[in-house]
Amino acid sequence: MPISDCQVLDPRIRRTRKLLQGALSTLMQSKSFDEISVQDITETATVNRATFYDHYNDKFALLEAMVAGGFHELLETRHLRYEAGCPSALQAIVLATCDFLAQAHARGECDRQTSFEPLMDAAITKAIRRLLVEGLQRGEHPLLACPELVAAAASAATCGAVKHWFSLPGRPSAKVVAPQIVALVLPMLGAASPVPVAANHPESSAIQAK
Repeated sequence: MPISDCQVLDPRIRRTRKLLQGALSTLMQSKSFDEISVQDITETATVNRATFYDHYNDKFALLEAMVAGGFHELLETRHLRYEAGCPSALQAIVLATCDFLAQAHARGECDRQTSFEPLMDAAITKAIRRLLVEGLQRGEHPLLACPELVAAAASAATCGAVKHWFSLPGRPSAKVVAPQIVALVLPMLGAASPVPVAANHPESSAIQAK
C-alpha cells in the first residue's frame, strides 16, 4: 500500500487525485473542513461523485492523503532515509518534520480546521514510521522488539516532540531543538548511546516544559 499518492504510478490516477486534493485545498481557504461536503469537492474539481469514491472512501481519507502527500514530497525532495543508529539521518527527519509543521501553519491550513490537525499528525507519524521501519530492517544489530513496534513508538515520540516545540512561545530554531529530540528518540531505536544535546547553546533551554 503506497504511503501516499506520490507513489501511485498510473498518471491518470495521480492526475485525478491531484484535482481532488487541489479542490479540497482551495475550499479550505474559505470554509472549515467540517462545512465542506463531497459534493463541494467534486464540483470544484469538476469530477463526478462516482469518480471521487473510486479514489477515496470519504473526505477524511482525502484530507489525510493530501497531508501525507505534502509531507512525503518534502521527504522525497530531501532524499531522506533512516539508517539504523545514525543520528544525522534521524536529525534530518526531525528537521523535515519541523519545517513541514511550520509551513502548514504559515499557509493557514490549520486555522479553523478542527479535523485537520489530528489527521496531519497521523499522516506525519505514518510517514516517519515508514522511513524508520525501512532503516531498522536494513540494520545489522538485533532489536529488543520487532521493527514495526519500535518504529511506531519512535515516530509517535518524534511527532509529539515536534508539536511541543512548535507550541512554545518564542520557540528556539529547529536546528537547536532537533539534536534534543534526536537525543530522546535515538535510544528508542536501539542506539548504543544517546546523542549529546547542545546544552551550551543560548536557545537550548527554551525547549523545557512551559
